[in-house]
Amino acid sequence: MSQHAQAIQQSDEPRPAKEWARLLSAYREPDAARSSFELAVTLGPFVGLWALAWWSMSISYWLTLAISLVNAGFLLRLFTIQHDCGHGAFFQNRTVSDWLGRAIGVLTLTPYDVWRRTHSVHHSSSGNLGRRGMGDVHTMTVAEYRALSTRGKLFYRLYRNPVILFGLGPGYLFLLQNRLPLGLMGKLTYWISAMGTNAALIAWVTLIVYFGGLAPILLIFLPSTLLAATAGVWLFYVQHQFEAAHWEDDADWQLHESALHGSSHYVLPPVLQWMTANIGVHHVHHLYSRIPFYRLPEVLRDHEQLAESNRMTIRQSLHSARLHLWDEKSRRLVSFAQAGQS
Repeated sequence: MSQHAQAIQQSDEPRPAKEWARLLSAYREPDAARSSFELAVTLGPFVGLWALAWWSMSISYWLTLAISLVNAGFLLRLFTIQHDCGHGAFFQNRTVSDWLGRAIGVLTLTPYDVWRRTHSVHHSSSGNLGRRGMGDVHTMTVAEYRALSTRGKLFYRLYRNPVILFGLGPGYLFLLQNRLPLGLMGKLTYWISAMGTNAALIAWVTLIVYFGGLAPILLIFLPSTLLAATAGVWLFYVQHQFEAAHWEDDADWQLHESALHGSSHYVLPPVLQWMTANIGVHHVHHLYSRIPFYRLPEVLRDHEQLAESNRMTIRQSLHSARLHLWDEKSRRLVSFAQAGQS
């Protein structure tokens, strides 16, 4: 540990979230060589496993499927690199970051400029009860839910059902919803982003079908895409949907407080932490989104208070799937059953 880091660690006492953001600015600079390495060890295996899966179709379709499911991890990691590009955290040159993000967006089925805008809205409004609706998991308060009609309650219950949220939802989001710049339909920039990504995606799929028929689509493209999408949606969910999450009315909402207290620290085994590019260190990411993902462990190493804050294990995260409503009285996320008892 550097002398600078030691000095910071020694001064660590409970701090306001805004002061944490100021301290974390010391970690914001990306390293071009390290970023290039992370891209190479993610994109290289992704392409290699695609080729291996294609070759394996002549041996066993089950082997092809297995390889494709493994490759979903590298596709998910590519999405997190795209995510860092969107925050300007991967390369110092913003133009390089943006075009890399657009290229990866074809592989992840995500129009980069559309996603970057909606994700920016997410960062600027996460936990704000007065600014829900874009780039988030729709969450109602107990009072809002009780005021719904029977039909409205049914629709919300269906939306929050794990089968919809983590089963059908990811496929709908990445295969269908991402084909249009929903929420940003009035601006040409976002239409260009969506249609440009669609055109490149059509060209890619056409080449796959031309050289391999439908088999590589059904055994490689769709399984890896859908598994990566499901894992990504789950990660996004547990990063903000947990019992002790932080929500405030617009008048009381504070950006840094919401970032620190409304984002979880998802503690994963080393392999999964690598595959997800440390995205589980989400409270730090929201406090200072310009920190490259490979520097997030450095933050936790230097600041024990952040390392221990909002920790959530995989086992604990499973409980979050049963939480559906924000209870403004108890200030926690509750299940439908718990809401009915209050």
